[in-house]
Amino acid sequence: MDQPLKGIRVIEFCNVAAGPFCGMLLADMGADVIKVEHPQGGDTLRAWPPISDGFSENFASLNRNKRSVTLDLKNREDVQQARALISTADVVVENNRPGVMDRLGLGYEAIRAACPSIVYCSISAYGQTGPRSQEGGFDLTVQAMSGIMSITGEPGSAPVKCGVPLADFSAGLYAAFSVVSALRGVAQTGEGTHIDVPMLGATLAISALQTSEYFGTGRDPQKLGSAHPRNAPYQAFKARDTYFGMAAGNNALWKSVCKVIERPEFELDERYTSTTLRAQHQVDLRNTLEAIFAKQDAEYWISRFRDAGVPCAPVNTYSQVLKDVQVDHMQWVQTLELPNGVRTKTFASPIKFSGRTAEIRLRPPALGEHNAELLNKSEIEA
Repeated sequence: MDQPLKGIRVIEFCNVAAGPFCGMLLADMGADVIKVEHPQGGDTLRAWPPISDGFSENFASLNRNKRSVTLDLKNREDVQQARALISTADVVVENNRPGVMDRLGLGYEAIRAACPSIVYCSISAYGQTGPRSQEGGFDLTVQAMSGIMSITGEPGSAPVKCGVPLADFSAGLYAAFSVVSALRGVAQTGEGTHIDVPMLGATLAISALQTSEYFGTGRDPQKLGSAHPRNAPYQAFKARDTYFGMAAGNNALWKSVCKVIERPEFELDERYTSTTLRAQHQVDLRNTLEAIFAKQDAEYWISRFRDAGVPCAPVNTYSQVLKDVQVDHMQWVQTLELPNGVRTKTFASPIKFSGRTAEIRLRPPALGEHNAELLNKSEIEA
């Protein structure tokens, strides 16, 4: 079960993040993912720093367990080769602007005519149809369009995007989930399908708490920094030396907080007797708690709250969290060899099947590394 997609072949016509992330998720689960790239430069992520002896570690982080071939899809013979590759596959994943693959003769309808069982997944900014379908989009613009930037940051601050490209990666996750679901349908009926994954829709879908707040109240959710609109204390707090996160999301945990800070009278304070009331008065509550937290360093409070069973954590940098004991125990950070022989580190699949982590079977490919293995121009031309 550590390679549940073994035997499934995926042809990936993707660039940068959303599509390549989808392809890597499928590859991690055992699928044979063949990445089709332009001969001149390939996936533009290949040029993104950090560059280790000529090879992008950003590219490596999204393209392990894949093979690479180069085809110029404006060339008739190369399009024929692409079609030949697709004829051997179960899945196509592409993240071009809607209509591009159709103009190349590689759209869903053209492929379905020859391969009726194909699962064809298209990732785009706004979807394959509709008034915005021809608009381009990147993670930043989709975060802006989706409302995420309106609720990110401190109250009164300028619009801020989430530091992690949520729009790209949520679309990639939805795409991988949808592909696997569609493959189940193919196994049952033999009929393939076209999957339309809009980044805007995926980003709105993971904003379920915010959209439901609007539907339920008619009011737009507001920026709260690290705080929560319906829970308190539930945010980052300043201790004597630095910040830490603490989440007492119910009355039992609030009681434990009062015990740790040695303020039992807070349990009876009429402002703090329920999560709703604490959320309504969370600015006063934060100020009150931070006056107490200022007496000790963050690690002191983290230790005390952990002992009391209250969820809490340091506000880590990536260098800190990647060395955390839990990350080490789960073996999430693994050695990765680049095509140039340089050995680096990468964050592997976080998923285990029966205690086994999906292995890194193939290092990220050099551009066109598998042309000789996978392309046979003489056969296509014949």
